[in-house]
Amino acid sequence: MSRFSRTVAIALTSTALSFAAPAYAENHSSAAPAPVGQLVDAVNIPYERFTLDNGLKVLVHTDRKAPIVAVSIWYGVGSANEPKGKTGYAHLFEHIMFNGSENAPGDYFEPLRQIGATDLNGTTWLDRTNYFQTVPKSALDVALFLESDRMGYLLGAVTQEKLDNQIGVVSNEKRQGDNQPYGLVSYRQTELLFPEEGHPYGHSTIGSLEDLEAASLDDMKQWFIDHYGPNNAILVLAGDIDVAAAKPMVEKWFGAIPKGKPIPELSPELPTLDEPVFDVMKDKVATTRIYRNWIVPGLNDPDYTPLDVGMTVLGGLASSRLDNIMVREEKNAVAVSAFVIPFVHGSLVNIQADVKPGEDADMVAKRLDEIIADFIENGPTADEVQRVATRDAAARIAGLEQVGGFNGKATALAQGELYSDDPEYYKKELERLASATPESVTAAMKKWLTRPVVGIRVVPGEREAYQEVESGKGARTGTLTAPAFYMQDGGENAVREPVDRSSLPPVGEIPNVDFPDVETATLSNGIKVYFAQRNAVPMTRVTLSFDAGASADPADKIGLQNFTTAMMEEGTTSLTSVQIAEQQERLGANVSVGGGRDRTDVSLSAVNPNLDASLDLMADIVKNPAFKTDDIERIRVQQLTAIDREESNPRSIATNALPPLLFGDTHPYGRGLSGNGTKQSVAAISRDDLVNFHKGWMRPENATIFAVGQIDKQALLDKLEMRFGQWKAEGQAAPAKNFDAAIPEAQGKIVVIHRANSPQSMILAGQVLPFKGTDDLLTLNASNEVLGGNFLSRINMDLRETKGWSYGTRNTILRGEHDVPYIMRAPVQTNQTGPAVAAIMGQVKSFLGDNGVTQAELERTVNGNVRQLPGQFEQSRRVLGQMQGDVMFKRPSNYAETVADRYRALTADDLNKAMAGAIDPDRFTWVIVGDADKIKTQLEALNMPIEYRGYEAGNTDVSKAGSSNDSAVGQD
Repeated sequence: MSRFSRTVAIALTSTALSFAAPAYAENHSSAAPAPVGQLVDAVNIPYERFTLDNGLKVLVHTDRKAPIVAVSIWYGVGSANEPKGKTGYAHLFEHIMFNGSENAPGDYFEPLRQIGATDLNGTTWLDRTNYFQTVPKSALDVALFLESDRMGYLLGAVTQEKLDNQIGVVSNEKRQGDNQPYGLVSYRQTELLFPEEGHPYGHSTIGSLEDLEAASLDDMKQWFIDHYGPNNAILVLAGDIDVAAAKPMVEKWFGAIPKGKPIPELSPELPTLDEPVFDVMKDKVATTRIYRNWIVPGLNDPDYTPLDVGMTVLGGLASSRLDNIMVREEKNAVAVSAFVIPFVHGSLVNIQADVKPGEDADMVAKRLDEIIADFIENGPTADEVQRVATRDAAARIAGLEQVGGFNGKATALAQGELYSDDPEYYKKELERLASATPESVTAAMKKWLTRPVVGIRVVPGEREAYQEVESGKGARTGTLTAPAFYMQDGGENAVREPVDRSSLPPVGEIPNVDFPDVETATLSNGIKVYFAQRNAVPMTRVTLSFDAGASADPADKIGLQNFTTAMMEEGTTSLTSVQIAEQQERLGANVSVGGGRDRTDVSLSAVNPNLDASLDLMADIVKNPAFKTDDIERIRVQQLTAIDREESNPRSIATNALPPLLFGDTHPYGRGLSGNGTKQSVAAISRDDLVNFHKGWMRPENATIFAVGQIDKQALLDKLEMRFGQWKAEGQAAPAKNFDAAIPEAQGKIVVIHRANSPQSMILAGQVLPFKGTDDLLTLNASNEVLGGNFLSRINMDLRETKGWSYGTRNTILRGEHDVPYIMRAPVQTNQTGPAVAAIMGQVKSFLGDNGVTQAELERTVNGNVRQLPGQFEQSRRVLGQMQGDVMFKRPSNYAETVADRYRALTADDLNKAMAGAIDPDRFTWVIVGDADKIKTQLEALNMPIEYRGYEAGNTDVSKAGSSNDSAVGQD
């Protein structure tokens, strides 16, 4: 089921939670869930505030658990502030503000990487633009210098070349989103829900590319002057900082920036349609999707929270009404969801259902409407409302550990201040949540969801021809030096320079990461336990990891692991799938079953007051899956539909097609990366296959337990021993995985998978490296960062920032336990597909030739990796992941503490030799998913062997007989 994260992502301070630790019942099965009030009442994010003379509001939250500080700045400008003819300006400026300022020329990510920033990005939506990064405490001056420089000293660095280039990048961001299945629906929703011209939400955030192409440099500069002043911004500092230290630093860097223009307040009326509107769209999709949409009050309205609760009960819980009725009982849908997306001037209710293949879409739509109408009329039960509140409170507690990023404490404070003039607005929202009743939810739904609806249906079929817009033509300058000040309002009130901005502030000493001590123990039946204590939040995470994974799938039953793990959540011998879901919701726990290529994991996240009952549920799921026939057929349809979806998604098509080409069909890694298998293999899986996979692989002698939490080691071991220590395997163990299969010799060739009317081509290239995952790959990873492994890499900067052909590229060392492939990924605009392949090949050959790692690239890579370490393990889930990786890759448990010295010892020659010993530029296998008619001539110019799949054209030498018949996409 599709999920949508709930409104304000609230994170809490560790000092704010003071649960009275309950005495756990001697008989763990009798442990009752903690009252939701006990969770909600404890939420608190203490802060102090001050305001500069220029209007900049500053909020400071102190959290001393790690020597890091989150820097989050929010501007009260989004696409809602854009007038007709200037759509997309806010989003475009989000891009431009990453391209350097007057005193910090070049990409913003360069100095941030140097100081080891983590959780860094910027986003634009209807009501705001935000930028955030978490930095070492001793590098805070650098982050404040950079943020203040792009607030007060930007325009002298904005050139026509940068503007043209970023229009090209935004064009490809749009193409990348549009190219996805259902990727055009949001435009139609906006058009139908806001029919009156002039509503601030009546256009998409990415805007009109025609408007951007028509924008002049003066237009863009004026937009910045009008909207990005300090009086329209909120700065939040959260972490190892207090207001006494923060105030002089903020005054130093931001104090001289003059106040900007006041931003006109928006007060649009909430749109209500005169009558229902229904529309049908065609797209390359696996199954028909039915949408029902309304615009309802904004997030500050008292009706918002009950509407949110109602939609969560309807389609946001694992035990939701739509799931239970349409997916589990009637089986006429394969996926359903319902949620509310909150905005200031109106929120979007979205209800959707993916029709089960073969079902009558008209009848499913009619049934969906009946369920919605009945729910609006009769409302939820008290138990359903309580489960929503408990689940939400537990999710907020899980965010306790993160000070920044998308969902940390800085975000909670900033959103409250910007949207509601109250940094503690999250408390009001929680109070509304805790006080919600079936009656209040029903009343809100009757008031707002009985108005005329927008209904959209997306059916399988050919899209209309994609409307292209010329991309930006400029080349990125990046190193331009601009004046030390800019003129505002025609030259009046020039900025006076109070501090030295001629160079970045120095970075102080950054301590090495203090990774928690990992203790080990063994349960009575031999299961080894790895445990690390973390006291930041009253939660515990436990993962039961089995040496299985998709690589354990038999060659003729590919997809078996995914099928088995999905079935384990569908019922035990004592609980149905609905009961499992309801119990998790009552406990505020999350039990998930899944896996990757090498391991199959059952993971638990639980609040400590409910840990006993949560472990009971986890143990039941692990040891007693029912594998009921009725559930098997339902999950089979869902997995087959997922395969259909993959065959309409360009990235999935490519990632499923490449591994068999690299490893061969008989190698355990020679399967699609999704692990879902093929329609033929999934159709052939029987109940016995599922039972045997579970018994053969998910057994105590094949298991390891990893745990992190605010709990004493012995107390946790006692609980684990009670649930898993006496567990005995049943049946015969599965035979060991065979990684001795010969890997085909690499050869440079291109496989084109035809996807008509694709606005982008998805390029994937790979080769198998002469390494295992257990080898030491640190130096190679460092080398890859320079070539293609991060935003500042040569390939990404070339294709995205210089040429403007892609929204972003990435090279990955896909590390598993055994053979390691090197993968290059680049979604590019269709008309530059061949040149992009040539550019990537040119970058690789240049890197391996005379243009190896520079001293500046080495310094950036070393500094970034060393300085980011203190911020990498802020969250317990990151600690848990490191522990699992250390065991799989046979590293010491304190490995994280050893890497800083190893990075410092690296030389440019080390990095050059590592990459030269790993890849051969002439032996990459390329998979390109795109419109073969449009890219064929481009690719032929590369003089490489080309194989076409799913394509037949009159004027080509490639015939149907010569094409592969095991295409990852059907004939067009």
